[in-house]
Amino acid sequence: MLQLIIGLVLFLGIHSVSIVARPWRNAMVTRLGEWPWKGLYSVVSLIGLVLIVRGYAAARFDPVVLYSPPAWTHHVAMLLMLVAFPALLAAYVPGGIQRVLKHPMLVAVKAWALAHLLVTGTLAAVVLFGSFLAWAVADRISVKRRPQGATFQARASRANDVIVLVGGLALYLAFVFWLHGMLFGVPLISR
Repeated sequence: MLQLIIGLVLFLGIHSVSIVARPWRNAMVTRLGEWPWKGLYSVVSLIGLVLIVRGYAAARFDPVVLYSPPAWTHHVAMLLMLVAFPALLAAYVPGGIQRVLKHPMLVAVKAWALAHLLVTGTLAAVVLFGSFLAWAVADRISVKRRPQGATFQARASRANDVIVLVGGLALYLAFVFWLHGMLFGVPLISR
């Protein structure tokens, strides 16, 4: 569990710099340069992600059960994930969906975290998914209050919305029928 917590502190901590320490972040970018800062950010994120994966995997061997979700929550979780995958793609593919969601990556993280909290009642799951949900809510509130820098944005189009919906559905189906079981050892559909 300690490995999971350290991973969350590193991963969510570096992703929270713009929330809690924007002047320090700007000073670091000025001092180090944009690309070295992005490199440091990426290395800390990757280390945190590896620790999260390893820590959560280790915690699954000796789970502390906090609650047992009712069966109907699995259906709600599946619907939330049907929202999460297109939202994830919309973060990178500009179009009407991106415009409506405003911050589609945060929508995807919130849907993903809530879906998993609904169906997994172990202490490790609550720590992992609860942390991501709390972070996404805090970041969304923070985004409203901080100035947005200029970023390259490809031209929005209706075709991009089709790509987001079809690609999101394809990812969803791949995870439901194959990838979730293969990657995480928890098949979603019994055969």
